[in-house]
Amino acid sequence: MLTNLLRSLIPTLGTITDSRREAWVKANLAALPQGARLLDAGAGECRFKPDCAHLTYVGQDFGQYEGGGEHGENPENWDTGKLDLVCDITNIPEKDRSFDAILCTEVIEHVPDPLAALRELSRLAKPGATLLLTAPFVSATHFAPYHFCTGFSWYFYQHHLPKMGWKIEETTIAGDFYESLAQEVRRIPSFARANNQSLPITSKAAIWLMLVVLQKLHRTRNPDNHFLPHNVFVRAIKQKTKAV
Repeated sequence: MLTNLLRSLIPTLGTITDSRREAWVKANLAALPQGARLLDAGAGECRFKPDCAHLTYVGQDFGQYEGGGEHGENPENWDTGKLDLVCDITNIPEKDRSFDAILCTEVIEHVPDPLAALRELSRLAKPGATLLLTAPFVSATHFAPYHFCTGFSWYFYQHHLPKMGWKIEETTIAGDFYESLAQEVRRIPSFARANNQSLPITSKAAIWLMLVVLQKLHRTRNPDNHFLPHNVFVRAIKQKTKAV
């Protein structure tokens, strides 16, 4: 009883988006065979390189983001010094069918032409290669000015990836309507500070109350998270025959 009371008074809903995605990526990387050549497309700071010790890791990024940004959530410091390839994601200087696996996580929303990027990754994938792809379903502005799409639904992948020769093995819908709302409610204090607005104690109490209500609704919801999730995670396999 006490545990349940504390959980209701200290809501945690809307805090695990990044950790859920990280766990999914790491588990799938660990499942790749020893020595497989992996392209981390749009790698940025090569966050997942430590999880690829059993692989031949190649980190690629366009390398133009240097931190900051006038609008949205933008890291102030951004180090791309660990990259192996600095180039456009739609024109990577590698031969056809060069990679056994491709990782592209939280990248395609930052590409002006995401379909061109996916076609290039498809060109580079060997038959039987694994694609690990994550992107937001919906997102606020971040990494400005390199933010071109607010997100992608599972239907986007279902429509386009098979045409590029991929068979989708898994589509994970991460988060739901209540989690997404809770995440944005938690942004209110930082957004207010950025706009030089003060939050009186009554406003802070209202934020806490909203989180309590959202968490309670989340616990009693129907298990359908397709309305407004955080992210979509996709694992696909490159087919040996040419896509029709």
